[in-house]
Amino acid sequence: MSEYKYMCGFGSHFSSEDPRCPNALPEGQNTPQKCPYGLYAEQLSGTAFTAPRKENARTWLYRINPSAKHLPFQSYEKEGGKYLSHNWDEQKPNPNQMRWKPFDMPAAGEKVNFVQGLHTVCGAGDARSRHGLAVHVYMCNVSMENMAFYNSDGDFLIVPQEGVLDITTEFGKMKVAPNEICVIPQGIRFAVNVAGPTRGYILEVYDNHFHLPDLGPIGANGLANPRDFQTPVAWFEDRQVKDFSVVSKFQGHLFVAKQNHSCFDVVAWHGNYVPYKYDLSKFNVINSVSFDHCDPSIFTVLTCPSSRYGTAIADFVIFPPRWSVQEHTFRPPYYHRNCMSEFMGLILGRYEAKEEGFMPGGATLHSMMTPHGPDAKCFEGASNAKLAPERVAEGTQAFMFESSLSMAVTKWGEETCQKLDAKYYECWQALKNNFKLE
Repeated sequence: MSEYKYMCGFGSHFSSEDPRCPNALPEGQNTPQKCPYGLYAEQLSGTAFTAPRKENARTWLYRINPSAKHLPFQSYEKEGGKYLSHNWDEQKPNPNQMRWKPFDMPAAGEKVNFVQGLHTVCGAGDARSRHGLAVHVYMCNVSMENMAFYNSDGDFLIVPQEGVLDITTEFGKMKVAPNEICVIPQGIRFAVNVAGPTRGYILEVYDNHFHLPDLGPIGANGLANPRDFQTPVAWFEDRQVKDFSVVSKFQGHLFVAKQNHSCFDVVAWHGNYVPYKYDLSKFNVINSVSFDHCDPSIFTVLTCPSSRYGTAIADFVIFPPRWSVQEHTFRPPYYHRNCMSEFMGLILGRYEAKEEGFMPGGATLHSMMTPHGPDAKCFEGASNAKLAPERVAEGTQAFMFESSLSMAVTKWGEETCQKLDAKYYECWQALKNNFKLE
């Protein structure tokens, strides 16, 4: 039997048992005096107990050992997390357009796992006050052995760019390949196995959990459909391990606790607070079929809403392959100054507005009110192109983390990584003054 099986749905209440232990879920109650198979009942809360029912998120886990069975936490920052940061004041603010060349994989002979390979590029806010976000990249080449990681500060939305992530969670196993994403909500323990050099992007949010965006007049269907999200089925291991490590990201710092068993010992579970994955190729694109370039919000896959209606702490937006058919229209993205911050990455292919310089595994940041838009080559080509129906972004997948917060770049992002392209601004310098007084 394959270890990689999934249940479909977004925000659903799921129930799952490892088939090796039928009837492991208690009948009719959550905490019986004695659980089946001698298991421990443990609730994992993703919202306050008193959150409205439509927003309340929690899951009951039935496990071989309770999570509390571990030695005291100690600092882990010598072993990992060297470039994981929440200090948004270590660099002076920089409003310039920023573009990063592809971030380096671990050097030859260097062994780096997922936790050790986390690097913070930019962010805003504070994990202690549960308000803000961070953008990280990961570059690793070995699996996490006899260890697990969880984030006490917020949710991780993980975007693989190169290499498949083989992820074991307390809820079960899932494989996440480039052009797929996964979300690991706050507190859920997981381990990442890889088969070689692996790279990708992470959006971390502190305030809230990710939601599907409202569709408004689009109607009941479209964009990312709930049925296409996949949550793993229960899987467990009953394994005694000397010095199994549980690494916690807490208030922006890493800590480790040792225990004598694998934490992936959940035999059964039920609830709606779960990890999940999504295949970006299943996104149902909505676009203009008459004129003008629509705002990129129509490509929103997931959103983490703020307390201000219609304004996100972070949106996850993609620019997938699609038809472009607008008449008498400049079809690429328009020139723009935005009250939001826009961090973009490229999973594969070439981005339509800048086919040179913006490469898979790299990134751009256009900060709040910093002008950006197509380069000179794109402008000239699109301004003079014959407007026939055409496929755009074929073989390409670009994405954007957009936030209402003004993000600061870390020292690693601006200096240490040595990937910031100092010549990025030049792509706009060849734009001509085409003004003609008729």
